[in-house]
Amino acid sequence: MANKEASVAELTNLFESSTAVLLTEYRGLTVAQLKELRNSIRQDANYAVVKNTLTKIAANNAGITTLDDDLNGPSAVAFVHGDFVATAKAVRDFAKANPHLVIKSGVFEGKTLSADEVNKYASLESREVLLAKAAGMMKATMGKAAATIDALREKLETAEAA
Repeated sequence: MANKEASVAELTNLFESSTAVLLTEYRGLTVAQLKELRNSIRQDANYAVVKNTLTKIAANNAGITTLDDDLNGPSAVAFVHGDFVATAKAVRDFAKANPHLVIKSGVFEGKTLSADEVNKYASLESREVLLAKAAGMMKATMGKAAATIDALREKLETAEAA
């Protein structure tokens, strides 16, 4: 009994300290494939095979009740502590290569996500790419502003000379 309570406490802590969670079914995957998946998301998440009843209790303790219906069959959870989009992308890509892995649902920023919504997040470009695009747009806007100011200055100089 003490072992189960310790497991629930550990899982509750993981739910509370994670920025997001992804619930998956791994039926049919080998130990080597699970290890490969763990390694692919290690930078941003921990991937753990879980017992459904203990996970349900732990999630409820952490205030997450929306995963209850999906906690059936062999379940594993990616507890995200880093970039959610990168983790979703890695899990989605792994699932494409290994159809036995099924994304069931997730929770991100307190909102429950369906498998389709997780895949939409996975389709986003990485944070670095989005920041680079934003910087490029700002640079272009600043360049246009500078060109406009320069043109006004030239007009003023021409008007003063005349």
